[in-house]
Amino acid sequence: MSSATPADILARRRQLTMDGDADGLAELYSLDAVIELPFAWPSDTPMRLTGRDAIREYAQRITASPMRLDSYEVAELYQTQNPEVVIVEMRGKATMTATGRSFTTTSIQILEIRDGQIVLFRDYANPRVLEDLLGETHQ
Repeated sequence: MSSATPADILARRRQLTMDGDADGLAELYSLDAVIELPFAWPSDTPMRLTGRDAIREYAQRITASPMRLDSYEVAELYQTQNPEVVIVEMRGKATMTATGRSFTTTSIQILEIRDGQIVLFRDYANPRVLEDLLGETHQ
């Protein structure tokens, strides 16, 4: 059993994300972890990823995208009655490298963390931020 707290795991996730370390990020997840993206967009973004290999592939795709993450912070961290489940309000700023346009976004994330690894991650991000930035409509 890991002694890492949810705040420790989130700090590690933040650092790996800012470093663009897709492999390190994938290692934060259990082998059978699930990521759910209920508002996934654009259309080629999966709404559900199952297993560390799928998570690694997705993380590699994101880190190779034309989006540079400028900041990524935990704004609020809420502990639920279940000690393995936390709710997080994340704030991020990023720049589209191809256009130089930047944006700020907030998302609500629910994480289940067991034995120092993320077993479930749900990200409720607003797709309209990217729609507005790219001038495309979410279907």
